[in-house]
Amino acid sequence: MAAAAHAATGGEPAAVIQVDVASCLAAAAVDDMEKAATACAAVIDNEKTAKADLIKALIARAALSARHDQIDRAIADDSRALQLDPSLADIFNARGELWLKKGDKPKAVQDFGAALKLDPNHEKAKANHKAMAREIERIGAQMAVAGKPSFNCARARLAVERAICGSRELADLDREIYGSHVRALREAPNPAAAKKLQREQDAFIARRNAAYGRPGYDLKKAMQERVQEINGVDGY
Repeated sequence: MAAAAHAATGGEPAAVIQVDVASCLAAAAVDDMEKAATACAAVIDNEKTAKADLIKALIARAALSARHDQIDRAIADDSRALQLDPSLADIFNARGELWLKKGDKPKAVQDFGAALKLDPNHEKAKANHKAMAREIERIGAQMAVAGKPSFNCARARLAVERAICGSRELADLDREIYGSHVRALREAPNPAAAKKLQREQDAFIARRNAAYGRPGYDLKKAMQERVQEINGVDGY
């Protein structure tokens, strides 16, 4: 009784309550959402949880949430873990991959870059950052030529060419046809196949030029069909 009173008045430090992080980590490791929800919350929501254990629980729950496509929750847990310890290269990379799933490429690149700054040899972050850099470069190139056809509009003489130059949508279709055709030529198995592809493209251009302006001719539809002819119905 006296000892209890002595402790209560500050004569001795109160015993530190041990929070069981092992149950959270074990449940997350075996992908048990129900057990992990309770076990991890008990750790994460307890203000007495040691910092190291809190970080472990947040990372474990984030990984579990990510595996079950609970992307926003996973990002929130990873973000809190990084606030507690901003030296976690693995978690920056993991959060970058989550941003990528959400379609937020700038944030993804930022996190991949942060991971590499912490660990220049981080293989996953290097691969992710390289892939994103290429993707951003590709998007930038597309934006630079958006609304521009494959030919010089200043030299457009035919009515169909002027129509393509006057429509952003038709211009994009024309450039897609040209790009797909060039790719098909490059991938042709032999010279004879390449010549056949070129004849087909020339025939399409000739038909387009002759038919434009005639009743019932739909230029946009004809161009869309040409894209499918080159790439296949599924785009390959």
